[in-house]
Amino acid sequence: MYIVLGILVLLVLAGIKIINQYERGVVLTLGKYSYTVSPGLKVIIPIIQRMIKVDMRITTTDIPKQEVITKDNLPIGINAVVYFQVLRPEDVILKIQDYYYAVTQYAQTALRDVIGGVDLDTLLTEREKIAEEIKILIDKEITGWGVDVTAIKMQDIELPSDMKLVMAKQAQAERERRATIIRAEGELSASVNLKKAMQNMTNGAISLRTLQTIESSTNKAGNTVIFTLPTEVLSGLKKLIK
Repeated sequence: MYIVLGILVLLVLAGIKIINQYERGVVLTLGKYSYTVSPGLKVIIPIIQRMIKVDMRITTTDIPKQEVITKDNLPIGINAVVYFQVLRPEDVILKIQDYYYAVTQYAQTALRDVIGGVDLDTLLTEREKIAEEIKILIDKEITGWGVDVTAIKMQDIELPSDMKLVMAKQAQAERERRATIIRAEGELSASVNLKKAMQNMTNGAISLRTLQTIESSTNKAGNTVIFTLPTEVLSGLKKLIK
């Protein structure tokens, strides 16, 4: 009697399930999908029914570093992180054997396909745009699995050593070009200022300097000062005399 009661108690306890807030429970009856339960205390029929818990939180998975050939035939090493979330827990149980592994493998394939269609310059300057293209490509496939990719972040892009040297030389040449432009602009500005200074000297400063010279010369007795008038002034005087 006690043995039977003990077995019944164990069966009842086995049928009690607790679903956490971030989980959903997929219930199978005799191997066939029955329903999906929400968080809380749930009871199923032991032996006949089975509950599989599915985590609904955003999950991250690393895309291991791999070598990819870009559109301009340059081998690069690249890795990324995929953020995804389960939308329909019954689909990830019934339609895919291991959705976590499947998302990781498909993300690797999508990354190679997208990066293989762009050149290195585009990859380095439009990283976010390329990551969005990879996300769209993955979403087209895994939406049927009940999973949604929320984001993809490319982390490290490793260039060949010879390409690093070439890019360093290009960067140095660009810095030298900018320095040359800055020096040329400085020289141009200096020449403009010098021209203005010469114009100012022509308009008034030379006359002032001449008066200062005359004053210093007449301070001594016996000095004779000769003034030379411009030809325009002499021509004007001639017209007045006539």
